[in-house]
Amino acid sequence: MLSQHAAFFQYGKTETEALKNADPILGAAMEKMGRVERPANPDLFQALSQAVVGQLISVKAAQSIWERMLRRFGRIDPVVIAMESPEELRACGLTEKKTASIHRIASSIRNGEFNLNELVQLPDAEVVRRLTALPGIGVWTAEMVLLHAMQRPDVVSWGDVAIRRGMIKLYGLDGLSKQQFDEYRRRYSPYGSVASIYLWEISYR
Repeated sequence: MLSQHAAFFQYGKTETEALKNADPILGAAMEKMGRVERPANPDLFQALSQAVVGQLISVKAAQSIWERMLRRFGRIDPVVIAMESPEELRACGLTEKKTASIHRIASSIRNGEFNLNELVQLPDAEVVRRLTALPGIGVWTAEMVLLHAMQRPDVVSWGDVAIRRGMIKLYGLDGLSKQQFDEYRRRYSPYGSVASIYLWEISYR
């Protein structure tokens, strides 16, 4: 159980055909793998909290902590989390820094200091700017919210180790510079999010 909302990132033939035409190497890998599903969560606070949980740890470890949080609190929303003590969050396996981040963000939303729902109407760069102003939120975390919660179509995160590893494996590289990464990212545009979904899959195979 990854979240309280069972959903997947929505994409179709338009995106896959465009990527295959733009990048034959990626296209061949996509053809071989078939359709790859990526869990999505339209609840912005849950998605943001889940991205914080996943910072700098494995997918398996993050999932284990998230499931403990769901069992402990029943529902992950700003009101519930703000009412709990930070110690209750820490008991789920979160670091002190992640605990403080999630708890402070929940409190700021509950108190009306920050409106997550406003982000839906904003362009990607502004969403990243506003989210990274929150405690404990970096660019990678903001980009994961763009992709997994808002399902924005063109997110390829340099800060994501697995995406970079997927590129290295896909193209048979010894390493990956930021310049190379940006070249690939431009090639995938405007459907970078679907490319990311396949790169994640490649990285773990």
